[in-house]
Amino acid sequence: MNDEVDRLTASPYLETLAFFSVALVAVVVFLAVFEMITRYSVWNEIKRGNLAVAMATSGKIFGICNIFRYAIAKNDTILKAVGWAGFGFVLLLAAYFIFEFLTPNLNVDEEIGKDNKAVGFIAMILSVSLSFIIGASVT
Repeated sequence: MNDEVDRLTASPYLETLAFFSVALVAVVVFLAVFEMITRYSVWNEIKRGNLAVAMATSGKIFGICNIFRYAIAKNDTILKAVGWAGFGFVLLLAAYFIFEFLTPNLNVDEEIGKDNKAVGFIAMILSVSLSFIIGASVT
């Protein structure tokens, strides 16, 4: 199976298409996981114009893509890149729970759901910032 994938990705165009396709599917899957853990419906809130949810979600999208960027740059196979990106996503998810835990006087999910832009902004910056740290440690 790996030999077939290696032959398909021998062309830089096909390799780019393969990494792009896999990363796009992974972003959708990872966003679905985030949707399951939040107490609000991400896409319904965005449709309503909830900027805090949009900021927090865009930070997650950037974070996931940034981790993938590092995983692709540091690995020569799609399988390894996806493995490291998946591990990075788990760390990003853990950071979300740690953020919630470290702010006991503030229910992060609830505040973002109520369109608290300050909390949404902090959540966005946290996802983006940590994605650089996670990505830099990917091997």
